[in-house]
Amino acid sequence: MKTSQLFDAIVIGGSYAGLSAAMSMGRALMRVLIIDSGKPCNLPTPHAHNFLTHDGHSPEEISNLAKQQPRKYETVTFFNGLAVDAKKTADGFEIQVASGEIFAGRKLIFATGIKDLLPSIGGISACWGISVLHCPYCHGYEVRHQKTGIIGNGEAAFEFSKMISNWTNDLTLFTNGKSNLMTTQISILQKHQIKIEEKAIESLEHDNGFVSHIVFKDGSKSDLKAIYSPSPFEQHCPVPKALGCELTPEGYIKTDAFQETTIEGVFACGDNTVRMRSIANAIAMGNFTGAAVSKKVIFERF
Repeated sequence: MKTSQLFDAIVIGGSYAGLSAAMSMGRALMRVLIIDSGKPCNLPTPHAHNFLTHDGHSPEEISNLAKQQPRKYETVTFFNGLAVDAKKTADGFEIQVASGEIFAGRKLIFATGIKDLLPSIGGISACWGISVLHCPYCHGYEVRHQKTGIIGNGEAAFEFSKMISNWTNDLTLFTNGKSNLMTTQISILQKHQIKIEEKAIESLEHDNGFVSHIVFKDGSKSDLKAIYSPSPFEQHCPVPKALGCELTPEGYIKTDAFQETTIEGVFACGDNTVRMRSIANAIAMGNFTGAAVSKKVIFERF
């Protein structure tokens, strides 16, 4: 079923970036629809940090407040659903959701985030966002000076080890099999008392997501309190790529200085466009994107 209303913009993704963009447009009197499936990537994380005025609050608490505020603007509408397809039309774009409804908008904003592709290690998903971490600026202070591990290998793991050494002096790089590090990299890590363990990993022992041991496939264990696992990712939503939006070599949605993608009239903001994954950055990007889209609609109408 296709709805008759033509929105000025449809925001796909109702987490921090999407809500911020919608509020910015609502304050510009834009008719905005937010389509959200309710699965933010930081859902398992007990506390969010490095976000001024909300440091230490739970993501759920921040998200609930964030959802209330755009609702104050009468031109902002919410729809609970999953966007599965999009196409260009004479008036702009149409978005189809999984339940079959089709919504039309002059502009699109994808604030859909990314999906981490975690290693095939038992228990790692249960610990993700709690004691298995991706960002020291979000979570490093809470595990400072504790026995810490990094699961990774090669150049990326070497660079990440240098970074994490700022938060702890008890650091081990677990390569989960034969190390791909160069001899010079091994020497540098050893110089800084960073240990290297090449045993293959079987699983993580944990208590409700709080890791206590890495268990190796030979049956031995290593105790620790926190693990960083810099992992590859994919776009959480396949619709932008299917629509024709170009991705960067790293896999992010490519945008210009105004957050517009390579498809005119289609914008993207938040974690799906940039390395810096934080609530504060997502909100800032959404705020800017909402203003950029509003200005474009206003000038096209003039």
